[in-house]
Amino acid sequence: MKETMHLTDDIAILNFDLALPTTKSGLIKSPEFRRVMLQYMKHLEKKDPDLYQWACAGRNEEEAAEELCRLARTVIVFDMEEIENPYLDDTDSALQFVEGMFDFWRDHQRYSVTTNRVSDTESAAFVERDSHFNDLVRNTFRQIEQTLSGRINKVLRQQQSGTNAGIACYYNESIDLSERYSFLKEIMFIDSVMLRTPTILHPRSNKREGMFEEVAKNPAFTFDADPSEYFCYPAKVGGLMFFICFHRDYMANGISCANLFELATAEEAAKRPDGIVIFGNPDGQEKCTFYHDQDEDLWVGSVSSGRKVEYFGYMKKMVLTLHNVAMMDQGWLPIHGAFINVVLKDGRQKGICLMGDSGAGKSETIEALKSLASDEIKRMEIIFDDMGTFHLENGIPVAQGTEIGAFIRLDDLEPGAPYRDIHRSIFFNPDQSNARVITPAAPYSLVTQNHTIDLFAYANNYDDAVGLRRIDDLEEAKEIFVRGRRMAKGTTQETGLSETYFANPFGPMQQQEICGPIIDEVFEGLKRNNVFIGEAFTHLGLDPEGDEIRVAAQALLEFIRDDQWQRSPAPQEKEGSHEERESRHHKHSDRQSDPEYRHDGEDR
Repeated sequence: MKETMHLTDDIAILNFDLALPTTKSGLIKSPEFRRVMLQYMKHLEKKDPDLYQWACAGRNEEEAAEELCRLARTVIVFDMEEIENPYLDDTDSALQFVEGMFDFWRDHQRYSVTTNRVSDTESAAFVERDSHFNDLVRNTFRQIEQTLSGRINKVLRQQQSGTNAGIACYYNESIDLSERYSFLKEIMFIDSVMLRTPTILHPRSNKREGMFEEVAKNPAFTFDADPSEYFCYPAKVGGLMFFICFHRDYMANGISCANLFELATAEEAAKRPDGIVIFGNPDGQEKCTFYHDQDEDLWVGSVSSGRKVEYFGYMKKMVLTLHNVAMMDQGWLPIHGAFINVVLKDGRQKGICLMGDSGAGKSETIEALKSLASDEIKRMEIIFDDMGTFHLENGIPVAQGTEIGAFIRLDDLEPGAPYRDIHRSIFFNPDQSNARVITPAAPYSLVTQNHTIDLFAYANNYDDAVGLRRIDDLEEAKEIFVRGRRMAKGTTQETGLSETYFANPFGPMQQQEICGPIIDEVFEGLKRNNVFIGEAFTHLGLDPEGDEIRVAAQALLEFIRDDQWQRSPAPQEKEGSHEERESRHHKHSDRQSDPEYRHDGEDR
């Protein structure tokens, strides 16, 4: 990042390497403070012409901003009776201007960036600098307001006044890719993330539209933008690693990855990635596309710049699409669903997977199960909440996850559920329909283990049956799962009853000829190992407010209690088996490592 501050109508990114005021006077004298004031005055011209005329006082905006900044520096030093200035003849307007500018600043999405980290001993320094800046902004505005009002505030609200988040970055100059991807060396890679939670973001879009299209031309080779305007979040997704490169105008999306995907270390990111995402590609195509670079066995995704892709679902689903096609290439089956390990207090435990497209009722059924069995459940582990994989290990079907968090519709949760983890959550448009929250769910080490599958049910939200139905006929079961029917709930552009191949438009639908044989193999393995295969009737497409979903949850609870399905331990990978699988695809054997889980220094 070359400039001291990137400022738009709704985003402010501060480069702490080049500009970091340490005193109130230094903050007010900074060019960045003046830029914000000028932008606020342009805002006032449209929203409050009277206050705008007061602020200009017969001057142009540049001259008025200079005089107002000079007055602000005076106010933080002297008392009101010691200052002579025409602006102070109307202290009510002065107070209104100061409070309005503070609110205007806080309405921006605000981020800090530092790129001068050189050793692990400095890993927390960027947090300290950001915290000092937060205190400085708040205390500066507070002192100006107290001086203008002539009284000390008795109620002090410690608002997030500086930034919403901060990142420490580095340049990754040892990437194991050809010169065709040399632009990556000019992009700042994220080393650490600081989130001020709960983080509330207001993207201008809250719904995903369109499909992800596989193309015959590598979007990375036509990428024509200034790399200094991009950041890279190196994400560990399941056992794979992806470089998520995003334009600074989509900083909210990139920062939010910290709650959803494990952040790779600098040492891990120096190795060959499995895929690259270019998010905010100025190609003018308004498309979401992906491509397989067979020469380097690399999957490349591209999301065109545009207002609608501010919705986080575009970034998440592009990453998961690349993950899914890469895993199908290894013979693993992507599952669009939710998988939980439920352990009862009496020791009984089961691995439960519900599959279905967006709005089918997967998360709602699990929330209902939590509520029904709260007195019986000792522990519930979320292995994946949206996307995972099934594969056969020594002939036994097992599941793995992809994400360390959950991206959930607030309406899908039980009342009060969003507040259980509010101190760690990121909220998107909580005041609108299809509001979402990203909440940490499980450590990466748990997500990437093999987990035994005891039940695999299709979340049926369109039939009027109730409860849980076992399907013994394997062909009938496969037909239901592959057909992928659901009654759309408005989480995408679709309405009414729709069908999606294997309920998964993120890879399997685009590559049905590859996915079909894997489905056959996995379902035969499920049948051979006596896994419960069937349907869970959620009714969400028929009667979202009805109580039938609790009937399905009760049936799941009865299954968990049932001793007929004895859970056997998940088989562990044989030594060297992962290396053999990776070498067949020119990968690296250490992707399935088991690093200690980290989340903002919090002990899980």
